[in-house]
Amino acid sequence: MQHPESSVAAPAVVAAPARPPARGRTRVRRAAVAVVAAAALAGALVPAAAASGGPDRSPGRDQALQRVLADLVGAPGGPPGAIAVLTRDGERQVYTAGTAEVGTRRVPRQDDHMRIASVAKAFSGAVALSLVDRRAIGLDDTIGQRLPQLPSGWHGVTLRQLLNHTSGLPDYSASEAFLEIIRADPRHRFDSRRLLDFVADQDLLFPPGSRYAYSNSDNIAVALMAEQATGQRYEQLLRELVHQPLGLRSTSLPQGYRLPVPFLHGYVVEPPDPPQDVSEAVSASGAWASGGVVSTPRDLTAFIRGYAGPELLSPRTRRQQQRFVPGGASEPAGPGANAAGLGIFRYTTRCGVVLGHTGNTAGYTQFAAATPDGRRSVTVSVSSQVTGDPALLARLRAAEERFVCALLRDR
Repeated sequence: MQHPESSVAAPAVVAAPARPPARGRTRVRRAAVAVVAAAALAGALVPAAAASGGPDRSPGRDQALQRVLADLVGAPGGPPGAIAVLTRDGERQVYTAGTAEVGTRRVPRQDDHMRIASVAKAFSGAVALSLVDRRAIGLDDTIGQRLPQLPSGWHGVTLRQLLNHTSGLPDYSASEAFLEIIRADPRHRFDSRRLLDFVADQDLLFPPGSRYAYSNSDNIAVALMAEQATGQRYEQLLRELVHQPLGLRSTSLPQGYRLPVPFLHGYVVEPPDPPQDVSEAVSASGAWASGGVVSTPRDLTAFIRGYAGPELLSPRTRRQQQRFVPGGASEPAGPGANAAGLGIFRYTTRCGVVLGHTGNTAGYTQFAAATPDGRRSVTVSVSSQVTGDPALLARLRAAEERFVCALLRDR
């Protein structure tokens, strides 16, 4: 696969979409603000029944689960497309509904690239905890020890508190100065390693470790601490510590706005207007380690099985990873009752427990989870940001729980 923004990427990337009309540009800018503020915060659609299925169809699929996904796509304001990958003890089932690109009958596929939004935080957790395993860094190492150039009032914050969102760091993505840049130019290319500058004049929101508050700033600081501890760029650490051990061949952390092809197109859905394609509307540089990763359903499945399971980390480090803060919800909240661990969340559903992460950004909403033994996993990816519609989000969470129950069947 060729990655965007490289010297050889041009042939592998769809040309930038034509500049939308004024109203469309307003919707894109509004979506662009949502892409980075979510945590702080065209043609006819192919009918789901007609577009579901395709080359990724697998034997033994549960038709009730297929209906759940089709009903989500068919709901008022629902995403144009959805794909769920259910893996149980080596058997993989792929469910699709809707279309990968509005105006076509192409169904979503396991090898379609997509923005995984805040699931990228699990990747930064995997990097940090892998370094803990190697004793390159400690969970009780502080910002003051590793990043003394950051505000002195932040110096007592530990890596552990960054990973479980109890740090108190103000969220850079809620900064008005940051949001003004996005509104003016959604494709603005930020210096990702300077994102915390937007809140460097602010105090901690609360004493470190005293409570839970999800913040995009946390995982920027995690990546910076990893770089300081190793002398390597975060992107290289991702490749060496996560992508290579888990066999991820289609996962990248771009700086620009382009996506590798093929990709699952992401949309702003605001009926009665037609869906607005925002797949390449926003630069990933403004999210970086907190939400800029691009992956595929196939790679996302491999990642969450390795990270939630025993493949990537030692038993000692996994015990630390799975010390959960009750009530710490991912963004958006996953199915059931949520609790926050180190770069991972526990989802306690009516059918049992899985570990994973969620994410949402302009054009995409993600859920990836696995059983603690890594033998069973589920990913659900939809091609719009559903978090602005409480009823649609509730429908999505219910669908995620249905897939978790199918995952845990016979356990």
